[in-house]
Amino acid sequence: MESSSLLPDDPSVLFTTAGMQQFKPYYTGQADAMKDFGSLNTASIQKSMRTSDIDEVGDASHLTFFEMMGNFSFGGYWKREAIQYVYDFITKEMGLEIDYVTVFEGWESIGLTLIGPDKESEQIWKSLDSKIRVEKRGKEDNFWGPTGEEGPCGPTTEIYVRGVEVWNIVFNEYYHVKGSDYKPLKTKGIDTGMGLERLAMVVLDKKNIFETDLFKSIFFFLPAELPESTKRIVADHTRAISFLISDGITPSNKEQGYVLRRLIRRVIIYNHFLPLNRIDFGKVFEAIVHDYGSFYPKINADLILREFSTERDKFMKTLQKGLQETTKLRVIDNIAAFKLYESYGLPFEVIREVGKLQVHEMKLTREGFDEEFKKHQEKSRAGAEKKFGGHGLLLDTGELKAGNEEELKKVTRLHTATHLLHAALRKILGEDIKQQGSDITPERLRFDFTYIRKLTSEELKQTEDMVNDIVKKEMPVTKTETSYADAVKSGALAFFKHKYPNRVTVYTIGPEPAEGHPSETSGPPFSRELCGGPHVSNTSEVGRFKILKEESISAGVRRIRAIVE
Repeated sequence: MESSSLLPDDPSVLFTTAGMQQFKPYYTGQADAMKDFGSLNTASIQKSMRTSDIDEVGDASHLTFFEMMGNFSFGGYWKREAIQYVYDFITKEMGLEIDYVTVFEGWESIGLTLIGPDKESEQIWKSLDSKIRVEKRGKEDNFWGPTGEEGPCGPTTEIYVRGVEVWNIVFNEYYHVKGSDYKPLKTKGIDTGMGLERLAMVVLDKKNIFETDLFKSIFFFLPAELPESTKRIVADHTRAISFLISDGITPSNKEQGYVLRRLIRRVIIYNHFLPLNRIDFGKVFEAIVHDYGSFYPKINADLILREFSTERDKFMKTLQKGLQETTKLRVIDNIAAFKLYESYGLPFEVIREVGKLQVHEMKLTREGFDEEFKKHQEKSRAGAEKKFGGHGLLLDTGELKAGNEEELKKVTRLHTATHLLHAALRKILGEDIKQQGSDITPERLRFDFTYIRKLTSEELKQTEDMVNDIVKKEMPVTKTETSYADAVKSGALAFFKHKYPNRVTVYTIGPEPAEGHPSETSGPPFSRELCGGPHVSNTSEVGRFKILKEESISAGVRRIRAIVE
C-alpha cells in the first residue's frame, strides 16, 4: 500500500504516527481487507510524524519525521510466520546478527482477564536460532495498546541489533474496552514497525542515524560552525517541514499548523544567531526534494520554500520585538515565558533557545510553561464549552473543532458543505464514490473519498458549481430520527467503516415529500446521510463554497480541501 498522508483520518491524533494507522478499521472488523485490498496481508513504508520527541531531537536517535516500514495481517498469518519473516529479513536479507529479542512476560488486566506470558513467541524464536537471547519484559515494554482508550491491542516482541531496537511486532489479539477489561478479538492481527532510519544506521554500521546517507545531502548545505546537535535539529526539522507542507499543512496557531510553525521558528532562531554563514534554506529544501522526490512525487521545493519564506517574514518582525523584551529580563521563568508567548507569539522552544543563546538565567520548564498555558485556556474557555443541538458534541472535541460560538457557526456551515460536496461528487463522478473520512476546523473542511484517479479541473469546477447552485436554491436541511434499517432503506448514505446503533439521526438536504401532497415534491432530495450534526437549517446559510486543493492520500483515496466564504 502507498503511504497515507501525515494528516490522519483519525481525529484523536494530530499526525499519522505509524504504518498501522491507516489500517485500524481492519483490525476491529469495521472494514473488510479482502474486499478493499484483495488480500488479508499488506505492507507499506509510511511517512510518520511524532511530536513527543521534539525536545529530544539533537541526540543520536530521536526524530520528528521518519519513515516506518511495516507488514500487516488482518486474519491472515499469525505469530510463527510474522517472526519468521523478521528473522529471515534481518539475518538473511540484511546479513545482520540479532543481539537479543524481548517477549511479553504476562500480567493481570484491569478486569478478570489473565493475560499470560507469551510462551509461543519465545518458543518460535528459540526454534529459529537456539543462540538468540530471549528477555521477558512487562506491560510497559512489551504490551501495545491505546492508553486509557478503546481499541485493538496485544503483546509484542521486539528485535535488537547492535543494542538498538530496530523492529517491533504487535500481536493484536485483544480489544481494550475503555475503563473495563480486555476481550479477545474475533480476528487476530499482525502489526509490525521498523524505522527506516534505524535500519540504515545498523546496516551501514554508523554510530547514529544522522551519519547515514539519509541526512548527507542536508548536512552538506549546513554551515560548518554549527554545533553538531544544532545540525541534527535543523536536518530533522527541515525534513519534517518539507513533508508537512507538501501534505497541505500551513503554519497556524492551531493543531498541525502550530507544530509546523514551531519547527519553522526553531530553525529560524538558530539561523538568526549565526555570526557569518547563514543557512541557505532553498538549497536545503531542494536537497530534500532531490532525495525523496522519486518516492513521494507530491513533495515540491517551490511550495515548501514559499510557505517557509512567508512564515519567516512574518516571524522576523515578531522576533525582533520579542528579542528586545528578552534583553530586559534577567531571569526567564514560566510566567515570563508565557507572557512572551502571549504577546509576541514566541513558543516555548524559541524562548528556551533564545534564553540559552543570550545567556539568561533560566527557570523555565516545559511542565511549568504548559501549566501557565492551561490556566490561560481555562480562562478563555470559561462559559464557551456548551453542548449544541442535542447531539452531545463539545465545541472543541470530535470531528468538528470549535473553541467558541463564532467558530461553531463556521464549522456548522462547513459541515453542511461537506454533505453537499459528497453528494455533488457522487452525481458527477458516479455512485461508487464512498466517504473515507472528514475533518473540519473553523478555517476549512477536509473530505476524503474513494476514487481511482486525479480529478480534472473541469470536474472540480463542476463540483464547486453544483454545491454553490444548491446554496443559491435555499434548500431546507431537515433532521429526522429513525431506525438504522429504515434510514438505509430510504437511501441515506452511511459511512461504511462505522457501526451504527439501532436508532440513528438522518440529515436531508432538499425538499421532503409533503404528507398527502406528493405532487409538491420535486424529485429526491439532493443529499441524505446518517450524521450526528450540527447543520444549518437552510443551504443559503452555507455561503460561497470554494475548493482549494484535490490530491491523493493513498492508493484509491483522494482528498479535497475547501472553504466557505
